Amino acid sequence: MPNPVIAHTLPNGMLVLLKESRGAPVATSWIWYRVGSRNEPAGRTGISHWVEHMLFKGTPQIPAGELDRLVARNGGVFNGFTWIDYTAYYETLPADRIALGLQIESDRMANALFEPEEVDSERTVIISELEGYANEPETWLDEAVKAAAFTRHPYRHPVIGYREDLEAMTRDDLYAHYQTFYMPNNAVLVLVGDFDADAMLRMAEESFGQLPAGPALPQVRAAEPEPQGERRVTVRRPGPAAYVQIGYLAPDCRSPDFAALAVLDSALSGAKSLTFMGGGAQTNRSARLYPALVESGLAASAWSGLTPSRDPYLFELGATASEGVAPEAVEAALVAEVTKIQQDGIADSELARARKQMRAQVAYGSESVTNQAMQLGMWETLDSYRRVDTLLDELAAVSAEDVRRVAQAYLTDRRRTVGHFVPDTIHISG
Repeated sequence: MPNPVIAHTLPNGMLVLLKESRGAPVATSWIWYRVGSRNEPAGRTGISHWVEHMLFKGTPQIPAGELDRLVARNGGVFNGFTWIDYTAYYETLPADRIALGLQIESDRMANALFEPEEVDSERTVIISELEGYANEPETWLDEAVKAAAFTRHPYRHPVIGYREDLEAMTRDDLYAHYQTFYMPNNAVLVLVGDFDADAMLRMAEESFGQLPAGPALPQVRAAEPEPQGERRVTVRRPGPAAYVQIGYLAPDCRSPDFAALAVLDSALSGAKSLTFMGGGAQTNRSARLYPALVESGLAASAWSGLTPSRDPYLFELGATASEGVAPEAVEAALVAEVTKIQQDGIADSELARARKQMRAQVAYGSESVTNQAMQLGMWETLDSYRRVDTLLDELAAVSAEDVRRVAQAYLTDRRRTVGHFVPDTIHISG
C-alpha cells in the first residue's frame, strides 16, 4: 500500500503536500504557483515566463550564479518551467540535503532581487529564445491555430509572449507580477521522498510559515464562447514540409468527459503522460493515425494530444505531410479517422489496449520521487492532488460508447480550427 499524501495549509494560505517514499535516499521539493500565460492581460504576454527566469537571478542571500553551484555541490538537480496554467520550480537532492531545497524556494519567494541589469540581460535571452522558436514551422502554425481557436481567452497567447510586449515590459511590471502571484497564498509546496513526514512538515513550517500572504489574486474572468463554425488559417513561410494542425475546443480537466477524451486520444495515437509534456508525441504504431497516415504514405508523422487544463482547451491532431502530398489530403485523412470513431466507435480490443497503455504511463510517471511530486503539484494547481489516485479508476470506467459519445459531442466541425503550414519555397503537388 503506497504511503498516503498528507495535506496541511499554513496560516499564510500555502498548501503543503507531503508523501513519504522510502525506495531510495532521495527527496524532492517542488513549489507550484497558480500563474501562467492564462493570468496575463493584453500587453503583458510572456510576463510569467520572464518572472520565472528572474527567480533564478539571485537574492541577497544567494547571489546570481551561486544557485547552480550550491545545488551541484550538494549532489542535486533543479529546474523550473512555466505553462499556460502554472509555474513550478523543483530541487531533487540526497534526502539528508533536502532542507536546501526549502531554503532556496522560501528565499526566492520573498527576496528575489530583479536587478535592472539582470532584467535587461534576460530580455535579450528571452527574445533570442523567441527568435529561435520563430524559425520552426510548427511554432508558426501552432500560434496561428491557437490565435484562431481562442477569440477571448488568454490561452490564445504563446507562453513566451509577443516580441513587442517583451520589448516594452519594465522591471516594475515584472516585480509587480512577482509580488502578486509568487506568494504563499498562491503556492503549493510538494515534498516527496525518504523522510519522516512530521519532521518534514515542521521544516516546511519553519521555512515558509513566517512569510506574509500575498494580496488578493486577480481572477481570470475571460471565458471562450461556444464556437459557431469552423475556423481556418494558412501560414506560408519557408519550411521543409507542409504541416496540418487541427484543434477542437474541448472541456477542462475537471469535466466528467475528460477521461473519455483521454481514451479517445489514446485510440488515435497511443497513450501519453497526462501532463503538459505528454501531448503531441509521435503516434503509436498500433493506434489509428499511424496506419491511416504514415503507413499509407500521406504523412511522415502524425499525432494527437489532450492537455489537462484549468479552462477549456484543445483536443488536437496534426501531421507532417510527406513530400509531394498536399495538406488538404492530410487534413481529410485526419478528419476521416475522427469520423470513423463518431460513426462506429472503437473496438473492445482498442479500449483494452488504451487502458493498458495508460496504466503503464501512470506507473512510469510514479517511478521517481521527482515525477510523483510533479503529478501531485500539477493536479493540485488544476483541480485536486487526489486526481493522482482517482485517474486510473476514471479511465477504467470509460466505455467504448463513452469514447464515441465524446467524439460526437466535441470533435465537430463547428468546434474545429484547421491550420495548414504551406512552405513557400518547396513545391507541393496534389
